[in-house]
Parts: sequence; C-alpha cells; structure tokens
Amino acid sequence: MPRLYESRKRILVTGGAGFIGSHLIDRLLGQGHEVLCVDNLFTGTKRNLDHLHDNPRFEFMRHDVTFPLYVEVDEIYNLACPASPVHYQHDPVATTKTSVHGAINMLGLAKRLGAKIFQASTSEVYGDPHVHPQPEEYWGNVNPIGPRSCYDEGKRCAETLFFDYHRQHGVEIKVARIFNTYGPRMHHADGRVVSNFIVQALQGEPITIYGDGSQTRSFCYVDDLVEGFIRLMESESDVTGPINLGNPGEFTMVELAEKVIAKTGARSELVFHDLPADDPKQRKPDISKAQEKLDWEPKVALDAGLEKTIAYFDNRLKELAAG
Repeated sequence: MPRLYESRKRILVTGGAGFIGSHLIDRLLGQGHEVLCVDNLFTGTKRNLDHLHDNPRFEFMRHDVTFPLYVEVDEIYNLACPASPVHYQHDPVATTKTSVHGAINMLGLAKRLGAKIFQASTSEVYGDPHVHPQPEEYWGNVNPIGPRSCYDEGKRCAETLFFDYHRQHGVEIKVARIFNTYGPRMHHADGRVVSNFIVQALQGEPITIYGDGSQTRSFCYVDDLVEGFIRLMESESDVTGPINLGNPGEFTMVELAEKVIAKTGARSELVFHDLPADDPKQRKPDISKAQEKLDWEPKVALDAGLEKTIAYFDNRLKELAAG
C-alpha cells in the first residue's frame, strides 16, 4: 500500500464529464490516482460520472476553463472543448475561447505548478487534406473563416500556445491529435456519424449520409484512444508530440452505414444530402510515430467496437423513452 500511495498523483482532467474524458478518468482512477474533474457541462454530463460519486479519490468541480483556475495538481489533461460540429457551431465564439483562453489558463497553471500538461488536439488541424494518410509533419489545408473554423483554428492556435510555452517557459507538454473516436457515452444527439447512424438505425429511421457517401473516416474505439493518452503522458520528456492517435482502418460512409444496418438488424434506407461546407473528403492517420515512440496501435476492430456502442445506445434510447 505505501508503494501505491507514493506513486499516486493528483491529476486534473478538464472536460472530464465528456465522452472521452469520463473514460480517461475511469482509467486514471483504476491506476490508483486522485482525479479532479473540471467541466462546465456545456456538452458533458454528470451522468457519465454517476458511477464515481462514492469514489474517495474522485472530485468534480463545475468551472469554465476560459476563466483562470487555482488548484494544486501534479498533471493536467486538457480535454475541454465541444468536439462535434453540432455543438461547436452552436456558439462558435465560445468554442474558440475555450480552445485559446482555455489553453492559456491551463498552461499558466502548469507553468506555476511545474506540472506536465497534455493537450487533446484533433485531426481537424489537417482540414480537408491534400496529403493522405495524414502524417504529423503535414501542415494542413484549413479554411480560417468557414463555419468549422472556430474548432479547427482554435485547436491549431492551442497547439501553437503549447509549443510556445514549452520553448519559452520550459513547460513539459504532450500534444495528441485525435482522429474520429467512438464508443459508449457518446451523446445520442451530437451529430457525429457513428452516433447518428446507430440512433437512426435503432429508431427505424432512414440513415442520413452527407455527400455521395464516398468520403472516408477512420474510427478508433475509445479504450484504444485512452491507452494512447496514457502512454503519451508517461513517455520521455522529449516526446512532446504532436502525435496522431487514431485507427488507420479507413471506411466510406456507405460502408459504415451498411455495417450499422447489419448489426442492428434495421431496415433503414440510405438518404443522401448535400455535403456541409469544408467537410473533409478523407481522414486517415499515419500512426507510425505513435508506434515508434509509444509502442501503441489500436486493438479494437470496428466490428467489435460497433457492437459495444450499439448495445450502449440501445439501452440509452430505452432510458430516454422511459423518461
């Protein structure tokens, strides 16, 4: 027991009530750490944390990271930011402020404490890419004034801040670029393709596909992603990132829809709509750097991950229907 206590850290997770954040917290608590979850509940929900209320090593604080935070911690995971187009376009100014002001405030906290800090960046920094698959060295093709810019450019600016704090102030940083991630605790109405398709299929509705369905995405199961987070945070200090974390398996939207229909037993038809502005045509990570630096690669195949995610949404929709 003394050895566990000596290795125990107090870890701050911003955005911890969200889909990915709550899974990360589960993992950190399972390692014996103390976790302070900070979330303003704009898109996160306490329901994702209900199972932790009796855990003496877990603490929740309702706070917006665009305002300074004064706490004492050993490590920081900065995940705070709405991540689906429906949510981040709802209040684009707040989205940009969360990425930029939130980064400044969390980096300032890390600087004061001498704490290591992790930034949850995104594959959206690559925009609609001209290079495929996307390596970390690719600078991207991003529209700076489009409807998605609040998220894309906000995350790009956050990365700039992280590396400037690292170079100027010696802050130890870890930057991960997250590719499409799915799994239990996704919001049923977040507008992301996996949750959209599953909810529509389970409710017997037509499945909505934007564009002709030939655009591709790569889907990483949340447990694999969290494993990548932990390995990056625990890596040597010279491994700053950015490092791509995602599943390089590439699927068209039509292929994904057909898998969901088959696994749910639905009879949903495919309905096609115009592609939204600046929606990327391709998305696939080059994970060679994660393989080399972190000895990490995803283990959960799309079929297995979809089955777990469908089971979650089936239960969740029944809970919603029951009121």
